[in-house]
Amino acid sequence: MWSEADNKLIRRYKFNDFAEALAFVNKVGELAEEANHHPDISFGWGFAEISLTTHSEGGVTDKDRALTKEIDRLV
Repeated sequence: MWSEADNKLIRRYKFNDFAEALAFVNKVGELAEEANHHPDISFGWGFAEISLTTHSEGGVTDKDRALTKEIDRLV
């Protein structure tokens, strides 16, 4: 589930290994490029954490919420 904190939507995903996390991050990157809306992403062995906000608006917008739905469809 996505949580909202500090004007950001945040979600941590778990994977079996580094390769799965990396593949997911690459797919998120493709979605972000298509949407021209780029999240902060951290990942490592077995996890990826996504953080979304619209910096120009100073917080979470419909653009962020739309991208969360697209990202969730990847898993």
